[in-house]
Amino acid sequence: MPPIATSSSGRVKRKGVAQRRLRQNPSRLDTIRRVLTPEGCELELRLAGGIIRARAWLIDFFFRLLVFWGSLFVFARIGRLGWALSFLLFFLLEWLYPVVFEVLWQGSTPGKRISGLVVLRDDGTPLDWSASVARNFLRAVDFLPFFYAFGLIAMGLNRENKRLGDLLAGTLVVYRQAVPAPKVTDDDAKEDVLPFALTETEQRALIEYRLRAPGLSRARAEELAQLATPLVADLPPEEARDRLLHLGNRLLGRGALARTG
Repeated sequence: MPPIATSSSGRVKRKGVAQRRLRQNPSRLDTIRRVLTPEGCELELRLAGGIIRARAWLIDFFFRLLVFWGSLFVFARIGRLGWALSFLLFFLLEWLYPVVFEVLWQGSTPGKRISGLVVLRDDGTPLDWSASVARNFLRAVDFLPFFYAFGLIAMGLNRENKRLGDLLAGTLVVYRQAVPAPKVTDDDAKEDVLPFALTETEQRALIEYRLRAPGLSRARAEELAQLATPLVADLPPEEARDRLLHLGNRLLGRGALARTG
């Protein structure tokens, strides 16, 4: 009987600790989105709420308004052509401004950049043209019937704070996080000679695997290693993992560093 009582009290104690942690930070679980990247690495993305997104929108709105009104003073001097140009500028600022900035400026407009936000695809990859066009052109529906009412309702009905444009495009608005460059966290410095020349993209993928593998479970690292068929051929999972690690060491020059150290 005593062991049973001790185990039960331990469970109750751990449960109490967990409940206190949730009370201290009740929103954390609802604002974190975990994404598994194509490289097999898990990212934690902190979802942006309505208030910070409204702030970013207002900054962009005033920036566009400043550009538009400043241009009107110039266009007013050239008559009817000036009015035509003003309408064209209005269209560009309203519809192309967010698209161009989000795609070419790493997922951020000036307002989002100042607010520390970035737009990503659902899988954590950068935004492309099609996704940005879809999410921004649907703002016309999100705005209905007035001041983004439909968009705000949609954000309140899903846990990822997605407006209708985000739901259509498969995008997330998250906080921009400064991620330190990963470093090799083990002492394996053995090198293997590359069997053939690798493209720049293949070299980057191999280096990324070398850097991330120590943080993965061994089973996951072996599973990913077997996908690199040209490099590992028919090697068993464990040997395939080791071979990619040693090839990665070759690209990183770890063997030379170990010998000189």
